[in-house]
Amino acid sequence: MKFTKSSGQTATGPADWFTGTVYIDGVRNPDEQSSVACAHVRFTPGARTAWHHHPKGQTLYVTDGVGLVATRDGVQEIRPGDVVYIEPGEEHWHGATPERFMAHIAIQEADDSGQVVTWLQHVTDAEYGVR
Repeated sequence: MKFTKSSGQTATGPADWFTGTVYIDGVRNPDEQSSVACAHVRFTPGARTAWHHHPKGQTLYVTDGVGLVATRDGVQEIRPGDVVYIEPGEEHWHGATPERFMAHIAIQEADDSGQVVTWLQHVTDAEYGVR
């Protein structure tokens, strides 16, 4: 068993990856023992990720609030207890609704080169507003 004490460090999501204010508490990064990465991510109203995809897919577990998750095919509302699985390579974004906070646990696996995500362009206001 490996035990890691909490560092107590909450990071602000970088502007290259997010629109709006987002807070990230890392749970684990891939290492020699496991290729799994996990974070607790909190989105303020209107905040969202940029378009992105994961080489081995991603699982989101919504813990609080009301949010949105979208693929190139459309947008879905998400609420506490919802679990979303995004297929490997599927372009998507996720975030809070315009009027509510949203938090989720994001779980993804690194590929053989250590890559867990490829970031793309920001979600436009028009793409975000389509509901």
